[in-house]
Amino acid sequence: MTLRIIGGELKGRKLVTVPGMQTRPTADRVRESIFNILSDRVRDALVLDLFAGTGAMGIEALSRGAESVLFADNDKTALTALEKNIKVCSLESRAKIIKWNILKNLNIISSFPQAFNLVFIDPPYNKNAIQPTLSNLDKSECIENGACVAIEHSPQEPISEKGQRFKISDQRRYGKTLVSFLIYML
Repeated sequence: MTLRIIGGELKGRKLVTVPGMQTRPTADRVRESIFNILSDRVRDALVLDLFAGTGAMGIEALSRGAESVLFADNDKTALTALEKNIKVCSLESRAKIIKWNILKNLNIISSFPQAFNLVFIDPPYNKNAIQPTLSNLDKSECIENGACVAIEHSPQEPISEKGQRFKISDQRRYGKTLVSFLIYML
């Protein structure tokens, strides 16, 4: 599978992918739709990319004018591909990568000086990872009031607003993928 940046200053740049089915990159059409919906939220954003995989979402955000991205993943193979992609795109000064088990907690991000205002979450499908991730994100106190959270997930794994400070503002279906846009409300 060829993976490319689809917009911004790095448009057309090829990215390294991870062999096999362990890491599932976001399809170009879905990524383009997400960024069209986010539009003005991306420029100058402080982005958190959880379950980053190859980093396509965060790199796309940087290509479109995001200020910086913190990438987090726990898979060694994906992190190796991500490091290569950051380097090949010359984004080292605007990107930071951490190896972290997101489902355990997000304590590591509390050490970052600024709160994030745009978050991408793309966990493995149907592994019940969404609610624990949102809970850990809320507990981290590292996102701004009004921050947008874009979650790519299976339609069979719905998002519950019950007991959450995340409110669904929009949902779009693309084949077997559902993208939910949430707003964080303090």
